[in-house]
Amino acid sequence: MAFALNKSLAKAAVTNKAGVSRRALLVKATKYDEELVQTATAVASKGRGILAMDESNATCGKRLESIGLENTEDNRRAYRELLVTTPGLGQYISGAILFEETLYQNTSDGKKMVDHLTAQGIVPGIKVDKGLVPL
Repeated sequence: MAFALNKSLAKAAVTNKAGVSRRALLVKATKYDEELVQTATAVASKGRGILAMDESNATCGKRLESIGLENTEDNRRAYRELLVTTPGLGQYISGAILFEETLYQNTSDGKKMVDHLTAQGIVPGIKVDKGLVPL
């Protein structure tokens, strides 16, 4: 299967498990199509889910305040470190949505948080939502 992103379109017959043939639209996503399919396959792997840890600094601060901690970068880092270094996390999580700050943070052992995720077979990503704007 390919994903619809760009230029060349082709039609193909696809047969499902019941033996029913249907026409499918196959699309080439330029030079990144293979990488896109590999990433989508990894994230959609059976029995695993996506960890949404993309809380903004303000939202993360509310969590910290609820347990009597100040909203500082170091406390946010420690909170996120608990998540990414959980033993066996990769058995259950295939992808993680990160807040931008997390991309640049290291754990207390000096290793990048993203590297902890990829070492467990977890695909890291970031949200690109910049919030609501009037139309």
